[in-house]
Amino acid sequence: MPTLLMIALLTASLVALDAPTSSIGLAIVGEESTYHVQPGDTLTSIGARVGVEAGVLARRNGLRVGRALAIGQALAIDNRHIVPAGFTESLVINIPQRMLFQFRDGTLHARYPVGLGRPTWQTPLGTFTVLEREENPTWRVPPSIQEEMRRAGKPVITIMPPCPANPLGRYRLRLSLPGIGLHGTIAPASIYQFQTHGCIRLHPDDVCALFGDVSVGDTGRIIYEPALLARLADGRIFAEIHRDIYHRAPAAFAALHTAAERADLTDSIDWDHVTDVVHEHEGLAVDVTKKTPASTSAPAFAAR
Repeated sequence: MPTLLMIALLTASLVALDAPTSSIGLAIVGEESTYHVQPGDTLTSIGARVGVEAGVLARRNGLRVGRALAIGQALAIDNRHIVPAGFTESLVINIPQRMLFQFRDGTLHARYPVGLGRPTWQTPLGTFTVLEREENPTWRVPPSIQEEMRRAGKPVITIMPPCPANPLGRYRLRLSLPGIGLHGTIAPASIYQFQTHGCIRLHPDDVCALFGDVSVGDTGRIIYEPALLARLADGRIFAEIHRDIYHRAPAAFAALHTAAERADLTDSIDWDHVTDVVHEHEGLAVDVTKKTPASTSAPAFAAR
């Protein structure tokens, strides 16, 4: 059961409980593995590729952010993420999670880390339809970005044809959300960051794979769930907490507790561990199943 501190946190957040809370997920993607550093790698570039924050990679490997890595150095990677549940669209993008999930007939087909809008230029929420598939797209620079270039003292670009400097990369999916596209990038290290003008960026390899799998008319949804809970088929329960980067969500602990109550999971969760997961907000799926005491009814060894 929750401690007094947890109850206090929950009580303090009651005003936020009317906001939507996440559904209980049923699956986790990713794995625990070992990665050997390649030439040119940094913690940021590795994290962008696998969907883990550079600071989390550093902390879990006993390193400092910004420290040079040695070629061949072994890094422990944990990039497990909860798959959001309860959606019928082909594409689901969870902003705090910085992940895109692709479904086919309700079954997860692929997942990709993405780059999203900065807090001052947010990626919008809501449903969308894929309107157009563009290979080697032309970038028609929106007036708002032209003004940003002007204020920064940079040359103002209005149209950029396909070229190595085009920030849209090789592929773009034009969406029904005004001014928002899903496209590649010429800056792969910006993936799994909040640096765009609202668009959704994918690694060049990932956008190539997705582009071949998506058709005009496919539907999608952009959601905002920084706190996720999942119950797997084997009974284990996982929690995943991300920063509330746009300041739109109820308190994470309260959201998880409400979701657990609705699914009748409250007594199956180690709430002390949940408190730690919320505090660390590493953005990874963590097992928070309450451990049952080992049976002591049988002796440790048979008497002879």
